[in-house]
Amino acid sequence: MKCPFCNNEDDKVVDSRASKEGRAIRRRRECLGCGKRFTTYEYIESFPLTVVKADQRREPYERDKLLRGIVSACKKRPVSMKKVESIVDKIEDELNRKANSEVPSTEIGQYVMEELFKIDEVAYVRFASVYRKFSDLGAFMSEVKQMETRKSSD
Repeated sequence: MKCPFCNNEDDKVVDSRASKEGRAIRRRRECLGCGKRFTTYEYIESFPLTVVKADQRREPYERDKLLRGIVSACKKRPVSMKKVESIVDKIEDELNRKANSEVPSTEIGQYVMEELFKIDEVAYVRFASVYRKFSDLGAFMSEVKQMETRKSSD
């Protein structure tokens, strides 16, 4: 493991523990070159997942891309980074449980919307506006009305 501060490859593990609800091992490491500490995570390697876009293009699944999309929807909202990461973890668990090598982007978007709906209405509407590509105010208002109806029925 290369030190992120000095690129030295010699380090020692100072602490290890289960993390992310048992889905990862968190390791605190100390660089033997510069003495600084850093954290790494070890995950179970899963099969490569391919995302099928609306135009039928295929691209490799990227956790960071999903994370960035959710963070963008939650910008300036009272949603912690820990909560955002737990949403991504939950979605990845669901995708891995299905054991398909290809997943439609619409399915991932639906999972995100379901999770955002539970935690923050504004983040939900922000994500929906990009995901559903609202073309005018009417489409936006229709989504808000559907959200209100769904909220009152829960």
